Amino acid sequence: MARSLDDWLAYIERQHPQSIAMGLERVADVAERMGLTRPARHVITVAGTNGKGSTVAFIEAIARAAGWRTGAYTSPHLLRYNERVRIDGHDADDLALVHAFDAVEAARGDTQLTYFEYGTLAALWLFAQDELDLAILEVGLGGRLDAVNLVDPDVAVITTVDLDHQDWLGNDREVIGAEKAGIARAWKPLVLGDDDPPSSVLGRAYRIGASAIRANCDFFFEPIDAETWRWREVNFALDLPTPALAAPVQMRNAATAIAALRALDVAIPREAFAHGIAEAAVAGRLQRIERDGIEVVLDVGHNPQAARALAEWLAATPARGRTFAVYAALGDKDARGVVEALAPRIDRWFLAGLEGAGPRGQPVDAFAERLQGTPAAAGARHAEVATALAAARKDAVAGDRLLVFGSFHTVGEAIAALGSEAKEGRGL
Repeated sequence: MARSLDDWLAYIERQHPQSIAMGLERVADVAERMGLTRPARHVITVAGTNGKGSTVAFIEAIARAAGWRTGAYTSPHLLRYNERVRIDGHDADDLALVHAFDAVEAARGDTQLTYFEYGTLAALWLFAQDELDLAILEVGLGGRLDAVNLVDPDVAVITTVDLDHQDWLGNDREVIGAEKAGIARAWKPLVLGDDDPPSSVLGRAYRIGASAIRANCDFFFEPIDAETWRWREVNFALDLPTPALAAPVQMRNAATAIAALRALDVAIPREAFAHGIAEAAVAGRLQRIERDGIEVVLDVGHNPQAARALAEWLAATPARGRTFAVYAALGDKDARGVVEALAPRIDRWFLAGLEGAGPRGQPVDAFAERLQGTPAAAGARHAEVATALAAARKDAVAGDRLLVFGSFHTVGEAIAALGSEAKEGRGL
């Protein structure tokens, strides 16, 4: 019997005893059997602790504005698996993904694949069916042993390096940087969005002859006024509109995306850069909607570095009234570090559980216990994000702001609770 997409997703969740199993041997072996070589004429792979999704969106929007046929593979998704695979700006439909999973299953034989490995091979197979000018591949976890690293990129990008996924990647920036730098290739450009990347990243580039292109060293970006900023390198500059994506950090992500496309050394019209920067959008990254005079801000930020960026945005864009936080996080995240970064900007906390988020989910009482000693620990407790959001909305008045954040699961549940306006991504 033919499987639906939902059938396939349920099936691939059961096919490996571990949800994460690092290593390229299995996925590379199946890719070879599928005849997967190059998913597009050009490939850019994007790794990093934070900023990956936004950087992919900027690259994609600029490339499409230049007339390139573009594919983008990202993870995780907010509402539908289809969001993970985009071709020419559109999510892959169910039938296309079903055919792709059929192709993976036919080739894998007895090889066990994880959920992410199935999805990566399916995306690469779909890209290979189209004559794409550019494929943009977002690393799921780390870099060196991530499934997307089976493809040799023309340009590798590392947006930031900070602490996250320590159980898999290590407990300091140097070790984590070494894992992320595994996407770099010999004699190919490696674009670095950090001003001060770990020495392990620079050392890897030096050893293999990769050309490191560093923010505020090899390319620069600075605001001109409230509506314009400048990107520049030696003998080249662009005056650009402020990114549609909110938060001060998005200028850095946009600048990193421009550096990646410039590193391809393929002609791109100046107007394509401007159009792409102005049009790029990603759901769940400071996504704002208004309900009854109350601003609701949705953000997938889930680690201290992302929380610091959120705090910076809150400071730069104060609410007219109070700021309430609806916070739910997975059990393996540094929730205390997140709260410490944001606490000075939050007036009231509403905690929620994520018991439906798989093995890493946690009930709200366990979550609150982990936050003992922080301002968030005294916050109201709710079993689910939807009920926490409803309680916050009930207590808020016009002019207040509700920040809903902590994970993709948190934002996905909030979008579902808020309804069609949030699902369509309409902001303020």
